[in-house]
Amino acid sequence: MSQRDVKNRIASVQNIRKITRAMEMVAAARLRRAEQRIERLRPYASAIRRMTRQAAEAAGTEISSLPILQEHDSQDKVAILLVTGDRGLAGAFNSQIIRAGIRAAAEHESEGKSVVFYASGRRGVSSLTFRGREVRGAYTGFTDRPGYANAREIAEGLMAAYIDGEIDRVEVFYNGYVSPLTQEVRRETLLPLQDATVLEGGEHDVDTKDGGSGDGHEGQHALVEYEPDPAEILARLVPDYVEISLFRALLESTASEHGARMTAMRNASQNAGEVIEDLTLEMNRARQAEITQEIMEVVAGAESLV
Repeated sequence: MSQRDVKNRIASVQNIRKITRAMEMVAAARLRRAEQRIERLRPYASAIRRMTRQAAEAAGTEISSLPILQEHDSQDKVAILLVTGDRGLAGAFNSQIIRAGIRAAAEHESEGKSVVFYASGRRGVSSLTFRGREVRGAYTGFTDRPGYANAREIAEGLMAAYIDGEIDRVEVFYNGYVSPLTQEVRRETLLPLQDATVLEGGEHDVDTKDGGSGDGHEGQHALVEYEPDPAEILARLVPDYVEISLFRALLESTASEHGARMTAMRNASQNAGEVIEDLTLEMNRARQAEITQEIMEVVAGAESLV
């Protein structure tokens, strides 16, 4: 390889490093905003969960009259929602969700159950289509900054299919945000509500710092008088709970995507720097070889004149 070819390659890699550095900075800025949105959502999500559980306890056997809370006789029809991104260049962010969803589908199908897929993000939709899987619900174009309306659209489709008996169970796969360097695949059951965490106690439901008595009676609940009756209130709360659960998953996934892309672009920039160093060393060696060759030719010419 000539010096000119090596110089061209170095220039190309330098341009790539400029792009990856810019993408890393953009991802870092977006990650910070995504973290702030998650922090703002948590108190509201915790309150919705607490209110829904308390209303379910007060309603008692009346919850069986609500279509969304009616547990089906069997769970032979499973819906799997994959929460992915619209873009790539984020390491294993998308692929690990797709692999987890495909494995779960294989497990259900080995038990004789049928599986239908829903997917958020172009990467999930295209990957499932490539694998020959039918995507009953495809939701794309908002993964960089999801809004509550996007979560509501997904929730309405899933709840309608559950109420109509088209599906018996809904599982959600998404990347949970731990840190900019760490994202973990989470598998959660959204429907039926009896299998979800909403009707169970939770460590986040009691906060003695904000509004708690702090007198050692954290397990006690205040007497609540419902108007209208608890079943009607629960009928209004459950859709909100499903929507807020999906919205939280979308926000977690968005933060995870930005963190994964920031890390991937940082690694790409470092790799580009190493390639530039190797190419520079190769160019210097080629230049030294050319200089040595020229000196030898000059010496040989001088000796021939003697």
